[in-house]
Amino acid sequence: MNKKINLQKMKDVFNPRIGWFFTFMFISIGLFSQEEGFKEYLGEVYDSETKKPLVFATLTLENTNISTITNTEGEFSLKVPDSNTSENVIVSFLGYRTKRIPMLQFKSEGNEIGMTELVTQLSEVSLSIPKDARALVRETLKKRGENYIDNPTVMTAFYRETIKRRRQNVSLSEAVVNIYKAPYSSNKSDALKLFKARKSTDYSKLDTLALKLQGGPFNALFVDMVKYPDYIFAADMFEYYDFSFSNSTRVDDKLIYVIDFTQKPGIIDPLYTGKLYIDVDNKILTSAIYSLNITDRDLAAQMFVRKKPRNADVWPTEVAYRVDYREKDGKWYYGYSNVLMEFKINWDKRLFNSVYSMSCEMAITDWEENLSNEIPKYKDRIKSDIILTDEAIGFADPDFWGEYNIIEPEKSIESAIRKIQRQLKRGKIDGGTSAASQ
Repeated sequence: MNKKINLQKMKDVFNPRIGWFFTFMFISIGLFSQEEGFKEYLGEVYDSETKKPLVFATLTLENTNISTITNTEGEFSLKVPDSNTSENVIVSFLGYRTKRIPMLQFKSEGNEIGMTELVTQLSEVSLSIPKDARALVRETLKKRGENYIDNPTVMTAFYRETIKRRRQNVSLSEAVVNIYKAPYSSNKSDALKLFKARKSTDYSKLDTLALKLQGGPFNALFVDMVKYPDYIFAADMFEYYDFSFSNSTRVDDKLIYVIDFTQKPGIIDPLYTGKLYIDVDNKILTSAIYSLNITDRDLAAQMFVRKKPRNADVWPTEVAYRVDYREKDGKWYYGYSNVLMEFKINWDKRLFNSVYSMSCEMAITDWEENLSNEIPKYKDRIKSDIILTDEAIGFADPDFWGEYNIIEPEKSIESAIRKIQRQLKRGKIDGGTSAASQ
C-alpha cells in the first residue's frame, strides 16, 4: 500500500530552500579592502596513476584556517599571506593518501600534485564493521556538538552560481560572504553578510524569461547536513529510509565507512537517496552525496518552483547535493557544498521545450573564532529570499578578488564570460535594453 506523507512538511523541513523566482530583484553590495600582501600559486591536483584530475580536492595551509578547493578540471588557485609562506600545504582527497608539501616548493604557476589512491584491506574492514547502519547515522548526527566546532565562528566563503540553457552558460554570479556560524550544538541559524559580488547575464539566451535563484548563498549553506539535519533526516522521518553499508574508504588516513540510504518502496512523495561517509570510530560525518527521488514531477515542482509563467509547465528533472567537512585540531567544520538542479519548461503552443540547469557551490576559504559572538544587524544580513544583483561588473578585472581565495574558474565558464561580455558590449553600442527594462 502506497504511503503518503505531508508535502507541506517536506517543503518546510526537507527542501534546502531552493526556489526559482521568475522576476527581478536587487540588493546592495558592500565592498571591502585588505592591506596585507599575499602570493598566489596556481596548479592542478590529479591521480598519479591515471592522470585524471581530482575534483573538489582540498588544499589547506598548515597551522592556519586558509584553504581552497580544486575546480571541475582539478585546477586550483591558492592565495597565501606573505607572513605564511614558510608553512606546509596539506592536500587531501577522499580515498587518497594525504600530502604535506612545503610552501617553499611551490612555484607561482604550473604546480602539479599527483595523489596516490589508498587501498583498504578487507581484514581491517571486517574486524571493525558495525552492525546497524541506521543507528550509526542517528548516533553520528547526535554527536555533532562533540565532534564539530562548538564555538561561534566567522567564516569567509566563496560562492559561485551558474545558470545554463542546455549546454550554454547564460548567467554567472560570484560572491565573497561572511558566515556567522552558530555552534553545531545550537539550534540557532547561521547569518550571512555579503562583502563583494559580480554577476553577468545574457538575457538573449533566456527565452525572454528571467530565471532567478531565490536564496543565493543560503542554498549551499543549508546543505550543511550536520548543522541542519532536519532538512534531510528529521527524527520522525528516519522510518521512510532504508540504510545499508557499502564499501569503505579513507580520508586523511582515517577509515571511513560508506552508508547508502534510499527512499523506502511505497513512499509516493519525493525523498532522497545517496551516500554518507562516516568515520565510525569517532562517529563523524566527513561527506555526504545525495539526490532527490523525483517519483512525481508535479510534487517535485511544488517543492522548488515558487513562480512561473501561466503558459508554461515547469518541473525539476534532477536535484543533487554534496557537502564536505574539514578537520582541524580534532574538530570538524563545514568546508564545501554544491547543489545542481536541472529542470524543463514546456511552453503552450511551442514544439520544443526548454532545458535549464542551475548549479551553486560554496567553499570556506578562511575562518576564526567569533570571540565577541557578534552578528550583523538584521538590515545588513543577506536574507534567505534574496537574489543576487544583476550588475555585470568585475569580470574584466583580473584583480577583482584581491587576496581572497576563490575556486578557479573552469575554461567553459571563462569562455562564457567572454561571450556574455561581448553580448553586453554590443547591446550598449546598439542601445540595448538594461536588466531593469526586461
